[in-house]
Amino acid sequence: MKLSMVGTGYVGLVTGVCLANTGNHVTCLDVDPKKIEMLRKGKSPIYEPGLDDLLEHNIKAGRLVFSTDAWEAHRDADMIFICVGTPSDDRGHTDLRYIDAAADAIADVLLKLGPSQRAKVVVVKSTVPVGTTFRVRDRIRARVGPAIPFGVADNPEFLKEGAAIEDFNKPDRVVVGVENEAVGELMRDLYDPFVRNGHPIYVMDVLSAEMVKYASNAMLACKISFINEMANLCEAYGADVAKVREGMCADRRIGNQFLYPGLGYGGSCFPKDTLACIMMGEMKGVPTPVNKAVHDLNQAQRDRFFAKILRHFGGKEMAGGLSGKKLAFWGIAFKPRTDDIREAPAVTLMRKAKGYGATIAAFDPVANENGRRELGSAASILDDQYEVLKDADALVICTDWDEFKSPDFARVAALMKGRVIFDGRNLYRRQHLSELGFHYYSVGRAAVTPK
Repeated sequence: MKLSMVGTGYVGLVTGVCLANTGNHVTCLDVDPKKIEMLRKGKSPIYEPGLDDLLEHNIKAGRLVFSTDAWEAHRDADMIFICVGTPSDDRGHTDLRYIDAAADAIADVLLKLGPSQRAKVVVVKSTVPVGTTFRVRDRIRARVGPAIPFGVADNPEFLKEGAAIEDFNKPDRVVVGVENEAVGELMRDLYDPFVRNGHPIYVMDVLSAEMVKYASNAMLACKISFINEMANLCEAYGADVAKVREGMCADRRIGNQFLYPGLGYGGSCFPKDTLACIMMGEMKGVPTPVNKAVHDLNQAQRDRFFAKILRHFGGKEMAGGLSGKKLAFWGIAFKPRTDDIREAPAVTLMRKAKGYGATIAAFDPVANENGRRELGSAASILDDQYEVLKDADALVICTDWDEFKSPDFARVAALMKGRVIFDGRNLYRRQHLSELGFHYYSVGRAAVTPK
């Protein structure tokens, strides 16, 4: 098939590259000429394991091209995938301006082609509030009139940053929302190469497909906030959340995925999608107390962890409470295997620490450049994980990158002014850190002092 992707972020670029890799001809469209030029040279603007090799391979094969011209991208496409961002505004409501702009540009191409064209299918792949695919349909129809044929579908993505290529190529399931069987069959044909592992393609109505995405992410966000709430209770009563989790997750009805205590969720999906569920409830007068609690607990988890830092140094919750202290941060990205720092706990904690008068140094294996752009002069971001420790009063661990899991503790101790570690990802054994002479704070476990 001939396909076009509107947007070259995580979803659009990964989708375009993987679909090209199965023999489709894909044009990726973006309004940013610098990004398009970079992609034409085979360089990805995002960090995603495995993406660069597939990008280069499919460009050389002539199946993957990039453009800033909507006419060039959509003119010959059988399917047009809308993969643009749907950020939350200041109220937590979903901003659909990029969806609307994509729909208008598609309508202009359809108008130019005229009524004799073969019907294209416009596929909304962005995560959108329920009813948005019909909004796209109606917006295009209002501009092109009744004579020009086209169809619509919703095809939510379920890609984990850091494992997006694997997730796309071997999906647990593919979900498609359609208005008619013919579009459903086209979508089955497109995704058939990816489900030969026996996993299903679910073809359903459009509104249900849109809701599947939100229900899935809301459930995963709920699991993260739930285990953090249990971790807080463990700390209060002296229990060990690692042992509690082990006993709890042995129950097959519960399982163990997404039940890891820490600093809470971040990134581009869970925070935005939880707020979107709350927004959709408000619009229809349907209470969403569970989603509200999940969101509030997630935000409070960062404050709770930061309070440990303040208490250790005797800093009161007031400006200047950490004056004269240097905090070294390991990890800026919201999770490992990505350079995405959107809603990252590390960014929140660094800004809070800076606001209390601390000096900040930070390191991340792949997110340093994004961190520099986001934080500016608020943090000194260095390219060596040990260099940031020089004369630091404490180390704060925010991302569970593999290179942080077995550090040279003797070197850590020698470089730091104080032997204090605040571990937001529970990477180390408490007894071991105590024996090495560290004050060690984690999540859901009692703090330990040097032996």
